[in-house]
Amino acid sequence: MPNTKERSISDFNKDLKLKGFNVFQIESDGNAIRTYSRKDFYKICLTTGKSAIHYADRSFEQEGTVLFFGNPHIPYSWETISTSYVGYTILFSEDFLKQADRSESLQQSPLFKIGGTPVLKITEEQRLFLNSLFQRMIEEQRTEYAHKDDLIRNYIHLIIHEALKLQPSEDVDQPKNALSRLTSVFLELLERQFPIETADRPLQLKTAQDYATNLNVHANYLNRAVKEVTGKPTTAHIAERIISEAKALLQHTDWNIADIAYALGFEYPSYFNNYFKRMTGTNPKALRTQEV
Repeated sequence: MPNTKERSISDFNKDLKLKGFNVFQIESDGNAIRTYSRKDFYKICLTTGKSAIHYADRSFEQEGTVLFFGNPHIPYSWETISTSYVGYTILFSEDFLKQADRSESLQQSPLFKIGGTPVLKITEEQRLFLNSLFQRMIEEQRTEYAHKDDLIRNYIHLIIHEALKLQPSEDVDQPKNALSRLTSVFLELLERQFPIETADRPLQLKTAQDYATNLNVHANYLNRAVKEVTGKPTTAHIAERIISEAKALLQHTDWNIADIAYALGFEYPSYFNNYFKRMTGTNPKALRTQEV
């Protein structure tokens, strides 16, 4: 069993991993986007300002107050356009939310699933009510109350139920080129699998079929799109990114090679050694020795 040593990560990420959630206020003073690298956390944002949200194969440009639902398995990016920008964000893992609830996966929710409605327009009355929920979560987060996790979960469920009552946003811009769109989503999803932070959480998406399943398309169609747009097949992009991460782990961590192999999704170190040598012409141990 590999050790659980981690690469150097921020205090924010460590706190997020420890608690399973983190809620905070965002403002236009440069803290509008809090950087975090955990890839197993869902996000709910309540924001007021002008922004463009790119989510999977769609774009939403909104002005005013919106409620956004981010799925860690679906690539998205956020552009803040206005100079005045305020609101709240909560990050949470599915395990945290489901500790007291055995309902269906969040990936099946119309708010979080691919093809769902992740951006909702919020009225002033709704904003005031949702603001109060986020403020209460922030207050509870600071307390020593023994059951505060249950209380936070209840607030998250309340926000989700309020959102489910709202009408879907109509401000959706569908890009014209379906192949380019799918390729862009694949490449961003690939990049979101990295960097590997800890040896006890192996890479989940390792094959073209894994990515196709996650994106709800046939593997042949995904490969055709990626190859037509980039000139390289899906497997080549995946292999290049895995090798790039393997080199980074060999050069910048003290993990042993068995741990690195496990973290990158290889069942046995010998499989990793053979794969690495086939792709690079050298073996992992030799590369690490060269860097000393």
